[in-house]
This record gives sequence, C-alpha cells and structure tokens, in this order.
Amino acid sequence: MNIGIIGTRGIPNHYGGFEQFAEYLAKGLVERGHEVTVYNSNSHPYQESSWNGVNLVHCRDPEDKWGTAGQFVYDLNCILDSRKKSFDIILQLGYTSSTVWGWLLPRKNCVITTNMDGLEWSRSKYSKPVRAFLKQAEYLATVFSDYWISDSIGIQDYLREKYDIPSTYIPYGAFTFDNADTAALIDYKVEPYRYNMLIARLEPENNVETILDGVAQADVKTPFLVIGNHNTTFGEYLKKKFTGIEYIKFIGGVYDINALNHLRYYSNIYFHGHSVGGTNPSLLEAMASQSLICAHKNNFNSTILGQDALYFSTHGEVSSHINSVNKQSYAKFVDANFEKISKIYNWNIIIDQYENHFNEIYYARNKFSKQVL
Repeated sequence: MNIGIIGTRGIPNHYGGFEQFAEYLAKGLVERGHEVTVYNSNSHPYQESSWNGVNLVHCRDPEDKWGTAGQFVYDLNCILDSRKKSFDIILQLGYTSSTVWGWLLPRKNCVITTNMDGLEWSRSKYSKPVRAFLKQAEYLATVFSDYWISDSIGIQDYLREKYDIPSTYIPYGAFTFDNADTAALIDYKVEPYRYNMLIARLEPENNVETILDGVAQADVKTPFLVIGNHNTTFGEYLKKKFTGIEYIKFIGGVYDINALNHLRYYSNIYFHGHSVGGTNPSLLEAMASQSLICAHKNNFNSTILGQDALYFSTHGEVSSHINSVNKQSYAKFVDANFEKISKIYNWNIIIDQYENHFNEIYYARNKFSKQVL
C-alpha cells in the first residue's frame, strides 16, 4: 500500500511522542514492503528527502514566526500536498490543528484513519476558549475520518460513549533494552542507581511540580534529573521555584533514544506524572528500559502498569518513596513490566497491528467500490 502520515513535525524524532511513533511505524511499514511518506516541517533539522526508505515531504511551517497559528498553516500545507499524491491510506496523528481542514482531505481517493490521541481539551495548560475549540476539533475528527484508532482502552470507551464510533484499539510500543553500559552516564554526572528522574513535557498536567515538591521535601538528597524542554513559561517557573536546590538538575530535551534508555535503566526510581491522554510512549519506554516506575495514580497509568508499580497522588507520597525505596527490592515489578513489553507492547507487534488495520480498511473500501460499480 501507499501510505501517508500527517500530524507530526516530522522524522527522525526531534520533538516528542507522535514523532517517535511515526519514526518507528514508518520504518517498520517500509520494511514490510509498503511505500510510506511522512510529512515534515520545513524547519526540521533533517532536510533530506528520504530516511531509511521512508519518503519525506517538507512543508512550509511558520510556527517559529507566527506561534500556534503557524501549526494550522503547516497542517493545511500538508493536507493540500496530500491531495496531489496517490495515497491508498492517510494516517492522521491527532487532531489539534488539522481537523479544521478535514474537509480538504482526499477522502474520495483514499481511506482516512485517525489516531485520536488523548482528550486534548482536558489539558490544564489551555484556556477555556482553547478547550472549547479542542472539543470542536475532536468532534471534527469524528466527522472527517473514515476510521479511528485509540491508543488506550480508556480512550476507546470514551469515543464509543461520546460519539458512538467503533475505534480500533492499538497502543504504542517500545523496544526492549537490556544492553546497558555505565559509560553512558558520564555526561550526566550520576552513578548507577543513585539518582531518580522524570522525562516529560514540562506542563501542569504532567505533575512535574508535584514530583519536584516531593523531591525537595525528601530527606534523601540524591540527584534528580528533569528531562524535557524547560525553555517554556512553565519550565521557567519551575526553574525559578527550585533554584538553589542543586540536586534537582534541569537537563533539557534529550532525543537520543540510546541515552534515554541508559538513564532510565540505571535510575533508582523513574517518576511518570502524566495524567491526561492514552498510552504514553515514555511510560512504555521506561518499562522497556527496566525502570522501577512510580506513576501518578490514574486510570490511564494503572491500566498499563497494574500492580507492578509504585503510585503517587501527592508530593508527600513522592517524598516517602524517595526516602524508602531501593530499586533492587522491587525486581518483580521491573521484570513484570519488561515482560509486558516483550509480549504485548513490542514495536514489532504494534506495527503488525497497524498493518492489519490498514489492510482491513483498504480492502473494505475496495470491496465497497466494486459493489458500487
């Protein structure tokens, strides 16, 4: 099949979860014999026209000049270009700034399937008018798509109850990691199992402040690595609030998956504060990197982790875990989550599920077209 992927800033990943997902999925589909095109921002650091057999189309993206409005222009440019191609299927990742242009998608010529992401309108960083817009954008995604994908059971239930649409459940994936080398820690000036960490966008709904309040309150003063772009309004607020606490280290964004895997593997506790959305990629990668995970207590996280994790709701619980927890004492948690990646969330399995989904919707459309003819 000829497959187009829109809705990301592009690959290889230099930004976040959807970009990492698009990178793995596109490469895996090419290896299975499909032709795949991923749309990239013209400002993406990788400027070649292909990557590991994946076709790349760079579209004008004025976000650096226009701010958020630029995202809408970029998505429009991607959709307009997709009308010139002969895609069998277009996979749309998310809907935040693209579904307002949904009526322009080439639905007569190909099948549109949308990964519905995770309740974007509920994110606390957005104002009430923005949340209202995002609810409308979510609705438009149900109108202008032929099929829908949920990355968690919770999202699948929500879409069925809210819109009465039968989405296909396909979670994110991860590759297992067990080839660690302590030399990878040198640049970060930490020692194996003598530091704690988190990886997240520094946004309120990711509970970064709650975690860091707990770190500051804890009696144990081991290094704490905060990995994520901190050059944002909320990031600047956090840096100012915790200035002077030398063991809280704001590392910034790290996009080298090998470096991240090593940091997760050798951490004592990996804190996962995400409270909005579906199956979060960084959570699966932490499981795959044999981290001992302490997650924010909510349905999205507990659906994945079950009894194989520590949980927190308050900064006091964060402090308590830091004061008392040693990773070696929770080997059963680590092993159980690692096995889940091998048997359920492995990227090869997830890519197979996407390929099966694409086959089903492609042949369903062709069968319908033949019946009409």
